[in-house]
Amino acid sequence: MTTPIGRAAGSAFSGEVRTNVGSTWVGEFDPKGAVGTNYLEFVCAMPGVNCYDLMASFTGPNCCLNYSTVDMYLKYELQPTSVRTLVHFLQTIRSGVITKYDYGSSMANMVAYGQSSPPEYHMPNIPHHLPLLLSYGGGDMLSDVKDVQLLLKDLRNHDADKLVAQLVKEYAHLDFVMGVNAKQVVYDGLIAFFGKHS
Repeated sequence: MTTPIGRAAGSAFSGEVRTNVGSTWVGEFDPKGAVGTNYLEFVCAMPGVNCYDLMASFTGPNCCLNYSTVDMYLKYELQPTSVRTLVHFLQTIRSGVITKYDYGSSMANMVAYGQSSPPEYHMPNIPHHLPLLLSYGGGDMLSDVKDVQLLLKDLRNHDADKLVAQLVKEYAHLDFVMGVNAKQVVYDGLIAFFGKHS
């Protein structure tokens, strides 16, 4: 993740699973709730973090959004998520390695995995015959182009007719969800891919 706000959020989320508000243990992270709002205010106050355009600050400069669609999206999003899911995501950002969840101690990891640290996910172990379509954006700061290139390197032995990689240079993260031309640029090809491999 290349955005200053994303890196700041990753380093600041130190509560891990035991996130505690007063005497209440929090299992859910609600970005619109009190915990989420306080956390966001804390991150936005960090040096070098610009929260003026919060969406672009996290996702990158989206090119193709219709603002009435964005308003509808923001009316219902962001949704709450599990604290553990968020912690796992941020562990990956901090370490730069995709592993199973780190329980925070050698003993707890040993109980869960039979080893002191969480096992790594080995992307080359994805079955070579499994159809995969990777569509990614040149301006995406959440799914960075360099990370996708690393994934493609790991998948270099994948069956060539089962792996499609599509770089949409002008797209950032949310263009894939709400871009005014996403149907033509991404989804028509995605449906054709499903049809070919069904």
